[in-house]
Amino acid sequence: MTRLDWLTVRGTDLVDESGAAVRLAGVGLGGWMNMENFITGYPGNEEDIRRILLDRMGREAYDAFFEAFTRDFFDEADAAHLASLGIDSVRIPFNYRHFEDDARPFELKEEGFERLDRVVTLLARHGIYSILDLHAVPGAQNQHWHSDNPTHRAAFWRHPHFQDRVVHLWEALADRYRDRPEVAGYNPVNEPADETGEVLPRFYDRLERAIRAIDPRHVLFLDGNKYSTDFSAFDARSEPLPNTVYTAHDYALPGITSATEYPGTTRGEYFDRSVVEQTFLRRTEYMRRTGTPIWIGEFGPVYSTDRSQDPWRLQLLRDQLEIYRDHGASWALWTYKDIGLQGLVHARPDSDYVELIRPELETKQRLGIDSWGGSDAGVRDILDPIDAVFDAEFPGYAPWPWGRQPHIAVLVRHILLAEPLAERFGDRFRGLTPDAAAGLAASFRFDRCIERTGLSDVLREHLQPAAARA
Repeated sequence: MTRLDWLTVRGTDLVDESGAAVRLAGVGLGGWMNMENFITGYPGNEEDIRRILLDRMGREAYDAFFEAFTRDFFDEADAAHLASLGIDSVRIPFNYRHFEDDARPFELKEEGFERLDRVVTLLARHGIYSILDLHAVPGAQNQHWHSDNPTHRAAFWRHPHFQDRVVHLWEALADRYRDRPEVAGYNPVNEPADETGEVLPRFYDRLERAIRAIDPRHVLFLDGNKYSTDFSAFDARSEPLPNTVYTAHDYALPGITSATEYPGTTRGEYFDRSVVEQTFLRRTEYMRRTGTPIWIGEFGPVYSTDRSQDPWRLQLLRDQLEIYRDHGASWALWTYKDIGLQGLVHARPDSDYVELIRPELETKQRLGIDSWGGSDAGVRDILDPIDAVFDAEFPGYAPWPWGRQPHIAVLVRHILLAEPLAERFGDRFRGLTPDAAAGLAASFRFDRCIERTGLSDVLREHLQPAAARA
């Protein structure tokens, strides 16, 4: 295993043991220990689809599928591929459910730690740091599916019980990894969305004390409020927490909407490199003002099914990478592997798994059920009358965090329509044998996936000197 240096915060830099500045260039491992609907194709949230799959498949086939999925989604060949691109870090999102059951709070499950250990160890063998990211917490820390939230409310901030469980889990993680420098640090809560802005900084203070009492050495990577785009909740602090990186997420609007060009106009606003840079500077103002390192914990465009829009989306990515380099920012591109929307590699369209769920994928696209990468064009006949009622009755209604239209989309598209489709999705898996279930999961093995070569080329050009590529 490659010996990796301890990283620490020194002023505006992450530094290694020699004091040299380190700029992390990484990816997120979305969809592995925290499943997401657009990554592996199911509708709705992870807890619900797992419940449905267990009902349809039975325990033996269900266990065979997820045992194979956990292994095949990320293994040795995946780590080797990332190293070949020049990637030096992987942000590993995980769901608390791997470590604790709601019915047995505070009783931690060893198998969750073992799953995490396997990937941390194989990444280190290839000289790649891990950043541990608690992506879904008890009660849900934000209003969307990626915190495994079946509703539109973030209960985590209102219930101390949920907060106690997260502190307990991080104490166990800190104890487990306290002597492992290949873990660059801890990202304790992904994309928090505390409407009051008051609970988040208090919780971070509590969590920092709890972790530091066990592990005083690892860097903390703390997301800002409002999905890691707003850092005003920390302005009342006299100074930033020690050995801490405050992390922004920096999705550029043209790359995640139905835009058809870049540079160009997206939702009435013109976007070119200068506008993308202005957005980055706004989102990282707190770090630059407080003299702390910048780490962009998530960013990156989604891609068109027919790849016709890939050239300009890749240009947007190049611009973002150059902006981060110009400002000394570390980054983690979202995401490594999926079924074709955003990943560096993806399952083949003709794989057993994708073929099995294709009818539900087509329904999801037609009804705009996925929040990420979906469109409401096919359900305007549902949404237009709702909008008309709100225009007439509640014209000033703008619920936090994103306003009325995204709020209605969550309730109608991403919950109301997703729930029955999840049942139909599960029916596709009814009656599978354990061997057949494991075979479906094998569709995600690296040697059965397709590399998005244009994306790989952009990363290689950015990360590897021309002489090294020759």
